[in-house]
Amino acid sequence: MTYWLLNLWFLVPAALVFVAAVAVAARRGGAGHFVGAVAGALIILLAFTAVFDNVMIGIGLVAYDPARISGAFLGAAPLEDFAYAIAAGLLLPSLWVLLGRRNENR
Repeated sequence: MTYWLLNLWFLVPAALVFVAAVAVAARRGGAGHFVGAVAGALIILLAFTAVFDNVMIGIGLVAYDPARISGAFLGAAPLEDFAYAIAAGLLLPSLWVLLGRRNENR
């Protein structure tokens, strides 16, 4: 199994939950704000992921099976390694919206 195939198990559900959260935010009148906040957080999260993943790979803490990666890298980090940060960056704020208090007077 390739890392991209494994990542689909995280990315697809996270994307579906994100779409549901955008729909809820749209009903509440804040979809644009929600999407913008998630995008900003993802940019920061991916920047930190790039730095720390490259450090961890550079010092030999983490290694990848070359037969299971795509061969596309950002520094020393394979692109597949960013999928978990993307999934978390989509899922956490989406769950916050979906499971949060429903105060329509905001």
